[in-house]
Amino acid sequence: MWTSGRMSNAKNLFGLGVSLYFWGLMDLTTTVLSGSARPLTEGQEDNLSDKLHQRMKRSWVWNQFFVLEEYTGTDPLYVGKLHSDMDRGDGSIKYILSGEGAGIVFTIDDTTGDIHAIQRLDREERSQYTLRAQALDRRTGRPMEPESEFIIKIQDINDNEPKFLDGPYVASVPEMSPVGTSVIQVTATDADDPTYGNSARVVYSILQGQPYFSVDSRTGLIRTALMNMDREAKEYYEVIIQAKDMGGQLGGLAGTTTVNITLSDVNDNPPRFPQKHYQMSVLESAPISSTVGRVVAKDLDEGINAEMKYSLVDGDGLDVFDINTDPNYQVGIITVRKPLSFESKKSYTLKVEGANPHLEMRFLNLGPFRDTTTVHISVEDVDEPPVFEPSIYFVEVPEDVDIGTTIQIISAKDPDVTNNSIRYSIDRSSDPGRFFYVDITSGALMTARPLDREDISWHNITVLAMELNNPSQMGSVSVTVKVLDVNDNAPEFARFYEAFVCENAKAGQLIQTVSAIDRDDPQEGQHFYYSLAPEAANNPNFTLRDNQDNTAWILTRRSGFRQNEQNTFYLPILISDNGRPVLSSTGTLTVHICSCDEEGMVMSCNAEAYVLPVSLSRGALIAILACIFVLLVLVLLILSMRRQRKQPYIIDEEENIHENIVRYDDEGGGEEDTEAFDIAAMWNPREAQLVVKNRQDMLPEIESLSRYVPQACVMDNNVHNYVLAKLYEADMDLWAPPFDSLQTYMFEGNGSVAESLSSLQSVTTDSDQSYDYLTDWGPRFKKLAEMYGATDSSGALW
Repeated sequence: MWTSGRMSNAKNLFGLGVSLYFWGLMDLTTTVLSGSARPLTEGQEDNLSDKLHQRMKRSWVWNQFFVLEEYTGTDPLYVGKLHSDMDRGDGSIKYILSGEGAGIVFTIDDTTGDIHAIQRLDREERSQYTLRAQALDRRTGRPMEPESEFIIKIQDINDNEPKFLDGPYVASVPEMSPVGTSVIQVTATDADDPTYGNSARVVYSILQGQPYFSVDSRTGLIRTALMNMDREAKEYYEVIIQAKDMGGQLGGLAGTTTVNITLSDVNDNPPRFPQKHYQMSVLESAPISSTVGRVVAKDLDEGINAEMKYSLVDGDGLDVFDINTDPNYQVGIITVRKPLSFESKKSYTLKVEGANPHLEMRFLNLGPFRDTTTVHISVEDVDEPPVFEPSIYFVEVPEDVDIGTTIQIISAKDPDVTNNSIRYSIDRSSDPGRFFYVDITSGALMTARPLDREDISWHNITVLAMELNNPSQMGSVSVTVKVLDVNDNAPEFARFYEAFVCENAKAGQLIQTVSAIDRDDPQEGQHFYYSLAPEAANNPNFTLRDNQDNTAWILTRRSGFRQNEQNTFYLPILISDNGRPVLSSTGTLTVHICSCDEEGMVMSCNAEAYVLPVSLSRGALIAILACIFVLLVLVLLILSMRRQRKQPYIIDEEENIHENIVRYDDEGGGEEDTEAFDIAAMWNPREAQLVVKNRQDMLPEIESLSRYVPQACVMDNNVHNYVLAKLYEADMDLWAPPFDSLQTYMFEGNGSVAESLSSLQSVTTDSDQSYDYLTDWGPRFKKLAEMYGATDSSGALW
């Protein structure tokens, strides 16, 4: 077979020349190979069919086909011609085309072997097609030649412009960069064949962005073209880059992209305070670390280059105020470092410096990168609460201190210029037991109840001080009271002691070791002394040995104990401490006499019960129980009769209780009733007798409200001590009346310079005061209005 190829684009002379060359080559091949071609007989066809699977010399003349892309004609594009040397031109040979694009992109005339392209070809989509051709006998369908492959290559034309696949671009370059500083490199891609002509040769140029930037025409590298570009003047630049193929020649295709370039910041601007003087004020009651005010230094830079560091460099308030930098807003916050006092100092002056902590050496000539400003701070006066001096109190008090004893003077003063009067009180939440009392004017802290170190050894109370003219201004101080120990508790046994002694015990045998405890805590430590109580000093059965280590041994003095004679002994032991004064108590050791075996093991400690010589029968036991039951019935009957005799007159159930008259036959007590209560004691407790006469007919249920007041207390002229003592006495009295009762104390103080403030005697004066306003207060005050109001009635008021 021989082939013929022809270019179909008449406009491309090169393609035409190639086609003519292929035509001449195919003609030459035909001349050489088709000299003796004859049709095959039937026997030859069978022989050819048997030899198809054997290796044989091709009869095809094979070449590649070339066709230009982007054909725009209306007729199918002629690609080439296939021809076999067995084809006689009589139509007996049938050509078949298969492979990539066969029947879809390419078709073949089965008689002539002409190949045409029926679709538009694009080299950028597919640069070549591989096809297979076969020549068959049209009559029998048998192959005349072996199947062979050929390639159709698509020739490129300049039909694609350069494209920036990564565009648009974003880049940044530091401001103030030198000329020629690299910014970014852009790359354009041309889809045309780079091996064929200049279709894919790209040249770069800048269309927009001059004179600030330039681009390398070969590499696409963008550089700075202007010196001292300042971000603060212009920060963003839009640069347009063009890429053109055909080496930039006329007629080449071009593509563009945008490059957004940002000037990044450098520290080339020093900070500056917009104000050289700041005026601020702060209350003298401002707490520590509270904010006084803010200062700010402006910096045209941004980010890390605009960070500030504020500090106090001079002034008379360096130890009173402090300044911190807010990292979010880059402002200086002035705060209180120490407590302020308007009375001590009314104003302060500070010199504040703001500086950049991050500097660049090449821009130091633009500095200095720091600035200062002056801040004037005025302290404003406020009504402050009272202040205690000292700020904490520690008091040691013996636990046997008398009620009303002053243990400490609490002192507070008003720090303001007005120096208001102070009133003292105790925060009752800190003294729930009300052990202490503070004088309202002098601040004298006194005991109000007996103290007991063994119950509460430490008291932490809070004393309050408030201004007389402004009670809302209140100060407090902590008072720690340590209760000192006195020897007021006698030692006693640590537990209940009992001992068990065998009947065969020998003299001098140890039967028990005792120890004692004492609630007191002397400084020299506890030391106890043991001895037998005076009534048992000459005890013939047992003796005691003090071990001088706060323990004692109990020993038998004799032998021969008998359980049936006496099975229990009670041994009183005297325990004394080493305190001042010496206190002692008596503890009892219970000793049981027990029956023991030969090894000394206790068998029984109870005396054997007396056994009746004759056992009782069942009938005797029943008789005894019956007698007991009869006696119980008689007793209950007698008690019931006595109770009925004492009951009052019982009315008939059917009668109405409101219509009954209850009669009492009780006779009055006569003179005994007049002596039942001492009325004089209720008027003057100083003249009340120590022994109160009680009624003869019944026991008193409530003791007299008055108590004997010692003359020493009266002569002391200390009202506080007297009231505190009476208050404690009333709290501890189990027979005291309820809380809504009234107790009268006829105790006169030292008098007052204001004399009497009572209005009880005002009715005897000739005052012209009017009480007509009582009539406007409503019906509830009608009686008062009638008593004090002006009336025209001449009748008596009562």
